Amino acid sequence: MSLVLSSAVAPARPEDEGDATNTASTARWSLVVPLKPLALAKSRLAAAVGAALRPRLALAFALDTVSAALACPAVRDVAVVTDDPLAGAELASLGARIVADRPGAGLNAALAHGAYAVRRARPDAAVAALNADLPALRPGELGRVLDAASLFSRAFLADAAGIGTTFLSAGPGTDLAPAFGGPSRAAHSASGAAEILLARVDSVRQDVDTGADLRAALALGAGPATTALRSAVDVVPGY
Repeated sequence: MSLVLSSAVAPARPEDEGDATNTASTARWSLVVPLKPLALAKSRLAAAVGAALRPRLALAFALDTVSAALACPAVRDVAVVTDDPLAGAELASLGARIVADRPGAGLNAALAHGAYAVRRARPDAAVAALNADLPALRPGELGRVLDAASLFSRAFLADAAGIGTTFLSAGPGTDLAPAFGGPSRAAHSASGAAEILLARVDSVRQDVDTGADLRAALALGAGPATTALRSAVDVVPGY
């Protein structure tokens, strides 16, 4: 079976009135974005797009995610936790801070380490973890999620499937305490974090693990790095 994506041009990511640089005076959030080495990233997607394209897509997703995050006026800076040299160089060129994954102990350890690195420089920082696989992310929708998160000491946003989590925040003086992986929506709720219930923030929910997820992200309007690979995705056998 093939991952069939229309050969028609994908809808462009809609222009967003919230676009701005991270030097805006309203910026207060530091985002932590975890990224596995590209050789290992998005392993579940290989069945749909093939082993050769998978790492290229993982990098494209991260580039579009970080670019959109840095364009959100509420975001002061973005720290990407990764040991991948190519991804680190590409994301640093966008303006992200690269933090080595010194724990090397999985996703939640990487996020905790990234939050620690941010608060070592700014102890009173409001910190939020954000998935690296949100290629349709729109700055204005992220801004609405961050505004909602500011009402709680810890808050999270469920993914499009309603099982996982794409966003987890911790206000000043509060530990991030990430519990990503598997049914993390339930885990974050059980940990005391408030669930953010907002309509029309699909781009912040739509992470990509499968071919169906990728189709959904492209339908929303993916960023330029992911869109540039669309023609390659259309012809690769998968599920």
